[in-house]
Amino acid sequence: MNGLENPGVLDAFAHDTRTDQLVLAMYEKRPWIGEDAQLLQLQEKLNAYLSFILDGEMLEAFPQFEGKPVVIQLRTVHEPDEKGSDLIRRVREQLAFQKITFEVIQITEEEGCGPGCGCAK
Repeated sequence: MNGLENPGVLDAFAHDTRTDQLVLAMYEKRPWIGEDAQLLQLQEKLNAYLSFILDGEMLEAFPQFEGKPVVIQLRTVHEPDEKGSDLIRRVREQLAFQKITFEVIQITEEEGCGPGCGCAK
Protein backbone atom coordinates (compact mmCIF):
# COMPACT_ATOMS: atom_id res chain seq x y z
CA MET A 1 0.00 0.00 0.00
CA ASN A 2 1.34 3.41 -0.98
CA GLY A 3 0.69 6.82 0.53
CA LEU A 4 1.71 8.68 3.66
CA GLU A 5 0.31 5.87 5.78
CA ASN A 6 3.14 3.59 4.64
CA PRO A 7 6.49 5.34 5.15
CA GLY A 8 8.48 2.28 4.10
CA VAL A 9 7.28 2.45 0.49
CA LEU A 10 8.66 4.73 -2.22
CA ASP A 11 5.38 5.67 -3.93
CA ALA A 12 6.90 6.82 -7.21
CA PHE A 13 10.38 7.42 -8.64
CA ALA A 14 11.12 8.78 -12.10
CA HIS A 15 13.68 10.62 -14.16
CA ASP A 16 11.92 13.59 -15.74
CA THR A 17 13.84 13.84 -18.99
CA ARG A 18 12.14 17.13 -19.80
CA THR A 19 13.68 18.88 -16.77
CA ASP A 20 16.51 16.35 -16.20
CA GLN A 21 15.42 16.00 -12.55
CA LEU A 22 14.83 12.97 -10.38
CA VAL A 23 11.30 12.99 -8.98
CA LEU A 24 10.29 11.09 -5.87
CA ALA A 25 6.57 11.37 -5.24
CA MET A 26 4.38 10.56 -2.26
CA TYR A 27 0.59 10.49 -2.30
CA GLU A 28 -2.09 11.63 0.12
CA LYS A 29 -5.81 11.24 -0.57
CA ARG A 30 -7.11 12.04 2.90
CA PRO A 31 -8.25 15.57 3.80
CA TRP A 32 -5.86 17.67 5.88
CA ILE A 33 -7.69 18.36 9.13
CA GLY A 34 -4.84 19.22 11.47
CA GLU A 35 -4.33 15.72 12.83
CA ASP A 36 -0.94 15.24 14.43
CA ALA A 37 -0.89 11.62 13.24
CA GLN A 38 -1.08 12.71 9.60
CA LEU A 39 1.70 15.26 10.06
CA LEU A 40 3.83 12.61 11.75
CA GLN A 41 3.21 10.26 8.81
CA LEU A 42 4.36 13.01 6.42
CA GLN A 43 7.53 13.49 8.49
CA GLU A 44 8.20 9.74 8.59
CA LYS A 45 7.70 9.40 4.84
CA LEU A 46 10.00 12.37 4.21
CA ASN A 47 12.64 10.91 6.50
CA ALA A 48 12.51 7.62 4.59
CA TYR A 49 12.86 9.44 1.25
CA LEU A 50 15.73 11.56 2.56
CA SER A 51 17.48 8.49 3.88
CA PHE A 52 17.15 6.89 0.45
CA ILE A 53 18.63 10.00 -1.18
CA LEU A 54 21.25 11.19 1.30
CA ASP A 55 22.54 7.85 2.57
CA GLY A 56 23.53 6.81 -0.93
CA GLU A 57 20.92 4.10 -1.53
CA MET A 58 19.47 5.95 -4.51
CA LEU A 59 22.83 6.30 -6.28
CA GLU A 60 23.78 2.75 -5.41
CA ALA A 61 20.61 1.53 -7.12
CA PHE A 62 20.70 4.10 -9.94
CA PRO A 63 24.31 5.26 -10.49
CA GLN A 64 23.39 6.72 -13.87
CA PHE A 65 21.54 9.54 -12.06
CA GLU A 66 24.52 10.89 -10.14
CA GLY A 67 24.56 14.68 -10.08
CA LYS A 68 20.92 15.09 -11.13
CA PRO A 69 18.79 17.54 -9.14
CA VAL A 70 16.21 15.90 -6.88
CA VAL A 71 12.58 16.94 -6.37
CA ILE A 72 10.32 15.42 -3.74
CA GLN A 73 6.64 15.86 -4.53
CA LEU A 74 3.70 15.60 -2.19
CA ARG A 75 0.82 14.77 -4.54
CA THR A 76 -2.34 15.44 -2.58
CA VAL A 77 -6.03 15.44 -3.41
CA HIS A 78 -6.80 18.11 -0.80
CA GLU A 79 -4.96 21.34 -0.10
CA PRO A 80 -2.98 21.12 3.16
CA ASP A 81 -4.49 22.92 6.14
CA GLU A 82 -2.66 25.53 8.20
CA LYS A 83 -0.67 22.99 10.26
CA GLY A 84 0.28 21.04 7.14
CA SER A 85 1.27 24.19 5.28
CA ASP A 86 3.44 25.30 8.19
CA LEU A 87 5.25 21.95 8.25
CA ILE A 88 5.70 22.06 4.47
CA ARG A 89 7.22 25.56 4.69
CA ARG A 90 9.74 24.37 7.29
CA VAL A 91 10.53 21.26 5.24
CA ARG A 92 11.21 23.38 2.16
CA GLU A 93 13.61 25.59 4.11
CA GLN A 94 15.55 22.60 5.46
CA LEU A 95 15.66 20.72 2.15
CA ALA A 96 17.00 23.80 0.37
CA PHE A 97 20.23 23.33 2.37
CA GLN A 98 20.55 19.89 0.76
CA LYS A 99 19.68 21.30 -2.69
CA ILE A 100 16.49 19.25 -2.74
CA THR A 101 13.24 20.83 -3.91
CA PHE A 102 9.93 20.01 -2.20
CA GLU A 103 6.73 20.59 -4.18
CA VAL A 104 3.07 20.18 -3.33
CA ILE A 105 0.94 19.21 -6.31
CA GLN A 106 -2.82 19.02 -6.06
CA ILE A 107 -4.22 16.01 -7.92
CA THR A 108 -7.65 14.56 -8.51
CA GLU A 109 -8.85 11.44 -6.74
CA GLU A 110 -8.56 9.55 -10.04
CA GLU A 111 -4.88 10.44 -10.49
CA GLY A 112 -4.00 8.77 -7.20
CA CYS A 113 -1.05 6.41 -7.09
CA GLY A 114 -2.00 4.40 -10.13
CA PRO A 115 -3.70 1.10 -10.85
CA GLY A 116 -3.99 -1.20 -7.88
CA CYS A 117 -2.58 1.37 -5.45
CA GLY A 118 -4.84 0.81 -2.48
CA CYS A 119 -4.03 4.11 -0.74
CA ALA A 120 -7.69 5.16 -1.09
CA LYS A 121 -8.79 2.33 1.20
